[in-house]
Amino acid sequence: MFDTLIRGGTLIDGTGAPGRRADVGLRDGRIAAIGELSEPAAETLDAQGRVVAPGFIDIHTHYDAQVFWDPTLSPSPFHGVTTIVGGNCGFSIAPLVPEAGGYLMRMLARVEGMPIESLEEGVPWDWQSFGDYLARLEGRLAVNAGFLVGHSALRRVVMGERAVGHEANEEELAAMLALLGDSLSQGGLGFSSTRSAAHNDAEGQPVPSRHASIDELLALCGVVRDFPGTTLEMLPGTSVFSEEDKEILTGMSLAADRPLNWNLVAPSSDAPEVTENQLAASDYAAERGAVVLALTVPQEIEGRINLHNGFGFDALPGWAEVMGLPLEERKRALADPAVRDELKAGALRQGPGLFRAMTNWAGMRINECFEAQNKRWEGCRVGEVADEQGVEAFDAMLDLSLSDGLRTSFTPFLEAQTSDASWEMRGRAWADPRTVIGASDAGAHLDTIDTFAFTTQLLGRGVREKGLIGLEEAIRQITQVPARLYGLRERGEIRDGWHADVVVFDPERIAKGPTYMRQDLPAGAGRLYADAEGIDHVFVNGREIVRGGEFTGSHPGSVLRSGRDTETVDLARARQL
Repeated sequence: MFDTLIRGGTLIDGTGAPGRRADVGLRDGRIAAIGELSEPAAETLDAQGRVVAPGFIDIHTHYDAQVFWDPTLSPSPFHGVTTIVGGNCGFSIAPLVPEAGGYLMRMLARVEGMPIESLEEGVPWDWQSFGDYLARLEGRLAVNAGFLVGHSALRRVVMGERAVGHEANEEELAAMLALLGDSLSQGGLGFSSTRSAAHNDAEGQPVPSRHASIDELLALCGVVRDFPGTTLEMLPGTSVFSEEDKEILTGMSLAADRPLNWNLVAPSSDAPEVTENQLAASDYAAERGAVVLALTVPQEIEGRINLHNGFGFDALPGWAEVMGLPLEERKRALADPAVRDELKAGALRQGPGLFRAMTNWAGMRINECFEAQNKRWEGCRVGEVADEQGVEAFDAMLDLSLSDGLRTSFTPFLEAQTSDASWEMRGRAWADPRTVIGASDAGAHLDTIDTFAFTTQLLGRGVREKGLIGLEEAIRQITQVPARLYGLRERGEIRDGWHADVVVFDPERIAKGPTYMRQDLPAGAGRLYADAEGIDHVFVNGREIVRGGEFTGSHPGSVLRSGRDTETVDLARARQL
């Protein structure tokens, strides 16, 4: 007898093969049978008019802290995600020592937009080894979850306060190499790091990994090659790659004998040369025997930014120091005409790419104000405020924000992102063998972006509305492709005997619902949230976790460990993907 029989749906199995009518039987956490099935079942679901697909896989999340207060890892499973990877960008929260916890907590609050009060109240911060951290998650999770070992955590644990501002000495490097090896042997899925100019800690200083020498970075990658089922993830220093950037990515891949995925390509018709430059890094690597892949997004990135947390603004040239000031000092600095002149001049040095839109001050949309006298500006452009007040748009933006305690949220003017030309560029990027669809950042930037819903965005807008990619291929790109890249054993396809991670959805309705603020974090903090539409059932390891948009209360997710739940994808194998 089957535990569950999913009858009469259109099976799209994740391989890219055409959809076909087939029943799917689940038993003991596995796909027990596929075809025209008559065996009885404890429960039978009618899937006529629905697609039955493998569970979606999100390889770029920051759920490392959220697992403690929300083991469903919402909203990802409601959007069909059954497997996630955390610890990206070098920002794992394991390994840990007591004196590192406070720093890592404040760093995450700044660089990943997690409310500090939620991190303080919702996370125990009392484990030590990577294995200790993973053990805390056993039996708690609704979805499958694996975690990379982050460079900044390694540095802070080994080097203490020297992790910021100093290169590692010989003894410190040896200790980091040993600690990374221990963490991988205990189940870490690989190594992650960042050199991104957008990544600064609570004091406005570059995060620890940005102080590492290239020799340190490559030495850590060299540890990865010795552990089965491991991989690499990285954020380069800038959005427009220099030869050095390409050499670093290539060198990391070669040192580890692993493919490397980096974050992110966001195609836009106003800067096609940026996308071409970024994807050329994969060609550069391939010519030298390495494999470098870019994560790419399936939607416009319409983020909300504010001067209270400063994220995004601190990536503008000359802004990081001011954004790193304590709040009251930052307010005084932003009110100073001389500081304003310096900031404005620095911002105008910003080159092409996503952050360029932030210098169109007049085009900034005002999303939310907090003082009663400012509420009338919600939904307006900063240019409208400037016109009424008779000041320059830059000053109008800062004055409005200061009057709101720097909490005013803005959306940069990204008209090009909504154009047909940009959508066509996205469609080409999705099918490009140099990319992987993802870059959700789920669990991070909680008041800033809603890219956590990338799966329903792809299937709703990219497939149904825009017709830029076929349904079968879109599903392959978010199931089989990431599963093979990370070597996930028996996941990413609906195949006899494989793990029963399954999504049942209506292809005519699947979509991301409206984005809204939800006050459900520890200490009453809020986050951006969006419900999914058109997803009827989500199964993880054969047990239903979502039905009709509601969580069932089941927690069947596995903690994924390298070597046990993943197999090695070395460069020879990666070239065949």
